[in-house]
Amino acid sequence: MISQIITKLNEGGPFFMYAILLMLILILVLIVKGFFENDKSKTISLVSSVGLFALVWGLLGQTVGLVSAFDAIEAAGDISISLMAGGFKVSLLTTIFGFLTFLVSRLGVIILVWINKDGQS
Repeated sequence: MISQIITKLNEGGPFFMYAILLMLILILVLIVKGFFENDKSKTISLVSSVGLFALVWGLLGQTVGLVSAFDAIEAAGDISISLMAGGFKVSLLTTIFGFLTFLVSRLGVIILVWINKDGQS
């Protein structure tokens, strides 16, 4: 299981995938930290910002991957459809991971806002 995750991280491009992984870990740490704070507004803002950055970073990784794939297709000339589909799949890994990280951050923000509202009532 862990080896499959590491393989996907490397397959999607380590520069982008490991950066998103670090952002996911940071988001999870901030969400846990937010449970113990009285004033959660700074933590909520930071989780939201890091989550959005992870999403955009994933989209940037996909764009860079697609440009690289198109360069390789141009250099090779005639390639098979299955090879092209594999390249597109790999380029989507950073976007999927960025979306996943963004969703975790949004869920964390929703929970922290909900807890913050209950604490103020």
